[in-house]
Order: sequence, then C-alpha cells, then structure tokens
Amino acid sequence: MRLYSGFLAGLFLLAALFAPMHHAQIHQPMSDSYILIDKSENKLTYYYYKQPIRTFKVATGANPADTPNGVFEVVMMVKNPWYLKKNIPGGDPDNPLGVRWIGIEVPGTDGSKYGIHGTNRPDSIGNHVSAGCVRMTNGDVSWLYDRVKVGTLVEIVD
Repeated sequence: MRLYSGFLAGLFLLAALFAPMHHAQIHQPMSDSYILIDKSENKLTYYYYKQPIRTFKVATGANPADTPNGVFEVVMMVKNPWYLKKNIPGGDPDNPLGVRWIGIEVPGTDGSKYGIHGTNRPDSIGNHVSAGCVRMTNGDVSWLYDRVKVGTLVEIVD
C-alpha cells in the first residue's frame, strides 16, 4: 500500500510540475505589442503589453471595403520600399510608400499588398483616400517600425 501511495504522490507531483508549463504555453501572447486601426476615426493606436502607448492619425481606404477589417499578422518589414507599380526606388521623394513598409498578412496575400506605410502626401493623413493600405507620415511610420516586429498583430475595425 505504501508503494502505491508513493507512486500516486509522485504522479501528482509530476502533474503539478508540468501542468503550469503546458498552460503557460497555450496562453503565451504572440507578441508584446499590438496595433489597433480604427477606420471610422482614421486613427492607429500602438499598444505595448496591453497599454496604449501612442495614437496617430492615418489615412485609410477611399471606400470602407478597401481597407479590410480583421486581425492580421505583420509578416514583412522593409526600409525604403521600392514602389514596383511605377518603378520608383526606395528613398525617392516621389515614392508614395514613403520610408517604411509594414506588410500585413490579409488572407490571399503575402504582406506585399496591404500594409502600414509612409507617404509622400502627408496632406492625405486623416482622410479616406488610399487604395487599401494605411498611410502614416514618414516620421510616425518610422517610430512605429522601430517598435514593431514580424508576428505583431494588427486589428482593423470600422
């Protein structure tokens, strides 16, 4: 009987040791930062450990459906992105993507179609004017780029 009791106690001890590790792995966040974009107000808020750190004015899609709603993951980050559509090199003042590209994985895309990026038209910020991306001033997107990493979640709402 003692052997059996010791065996059961050992099993409970092992269960107690491993249960918290398993539980922690399930609920571990993908990233310490998070981005919320509110299209109705054209605002982007950057959160760090669930605390709002900074809110920016942004430009979003000309039509509400242009900028998709949902939760997406950052999958691509590029300094001085090349604007392939018109073959404008990164860093060129005429580049509509500005100085940074933070590409998000909208289903059916690879992070190169939808993103948060700078602009060569800072007057567009605060308006519904883009083809679907989220525009920021070059200074603001540089600040955000320095804090975001691949895996950061981006939620876009109306």
